[in-house]
Amino acid sequence: MLTQIPDLLTEEELQSVREAMAGGDYADGRETAGSRARRVKDNVQLCKGDPRARELNDMVLDALWRNRVLRMAAVPRRIQRPLFSRYMEGMRYGQHVDDALMKQQSRSVRTDLALTLFLNDPDTYDGGELLMQSPYGAVSVKLPMGSAVLYPASSFHEVCPVTRGERWAAVTWLESHVRDPVKREILFDLDAIKVSLSRTRPEEPETELAHKTYSNLLRLWAET
Repeated sequence: MLTQIPDLLTEEELQSVREAMAGGDYADGRETAGSRARRVKDNVQLCKGDPRARELNDMVLDALWRNRVLRMAAVPRRIQRPLFSRYMEGMRYGQHVDDALMKQQSRSVRTDLALTLFLNDPDTYDGGELLMQSPYGAVSVKLPMGSAVLYPASSFHEVCPVTRGERWAAVTWLESHVRDPVKREILFDLDAIKVSLSRTRPEEPETELAHKTYSNLLRLWAET
């Protein structure tokens, strides 16, 4: 399931991102790529040791955990610290699939989902679309500044070449409490139903039943 998340960051948070990325120190993006992806990756990333990167990490992680749509779609168990990428004219990230496991401190995180957060105005650059392969064909995504897209880390995807301007983005990976994407989609739909019923028919028995069913399915399927 592909999920768009509008306005993930506030205007104040976006201003902090712009200032940090404009004045930050960058390193070759291939340093954080897996052995296969390194062959096709061409971008630069904000250095992990840059104090700005640590501040942005904390800010974006806070925004991710507080976002209702992300919690509904991903049922997140762990979220990796984001990487902040900059694609200048001619740069791209060729077709690849993300590593199944990534290190987070002393443990490995299973990458069920990937998330790309767009960090500058799409009118300021040409190209740079996130292109994902799906059972229904290729899907191209280029979102407004501050919006994000959540997608399966197991799918082939790429960043198309930037032909004008620069593309700024953050990318991260999530391990879900619910490993099976079909079950996550069922929970997402049921969560939307119970939210709607809570708003429109808060005292009705079917509203309580929707909440009960969601909780019991999550109890049945979740890994902790």
